Amino acid sequence: MNESKDILRGLTLKVYRFILKNDKPVGIREVQRALNLSSPTLALYHINKLEEAGFIKKELNGYVADRIILENLIRLRGVLIPRNFFYTVFLVTSLIFLVVFLRPSILTREYIFSLGVVSVAAATSVYETIKALSEKVL
Repeated sequence: MNESKDILRGLTLKVYRFILKNDKPVGIREVQRALNLSSPTLALYHINKLEEAGFIKKELNGYVADRIILENLIRLRGVLIPRNFFYTVFLVTSLIFLVVFLRPSILTREYIFSLGVVSVAAATSVYETIKALSEKVL
C-alpha cells in the first residue's frame, strides 16, 4: 500500500486528481487537454501507472477512480473537500452562536472559559483546513 502511494507524485497525481474530481468516466484525450499534456501517449502512460496501482479502472466510456486514497478528503459533487472543513464550520458556528446568543449580561468565569475553549478549537480547525486547502494534494 505504501508503494502505491509513492506513485501519486507530480503529473501522475495531477492525472489522478482530474479523474477523481470528475463524476463521469474520462478518456485519454480529455486528460491530455485538461492538463495541457504534450501528447495522448503521455496521458496514457500516467493512466496506465494509476491503473496498475489500482487507483483507477477502465470502463466502457473511459477511466474512473476506483478508490479514494487521499484519506483526509471527501468528494462532494466532484469537489474535493478537506475532512477538517466540516469541523471548522461547526466550531465557527458554535463560536458565533456563543458570542451572539449566549452572551450573559454579566461576564462569568464559565462563559469566558467556554469562549476560550471554543475560540482555540475553532482557530486550530481553521488553520488545519487552510493548510489542507493549500497543499498540492488537492
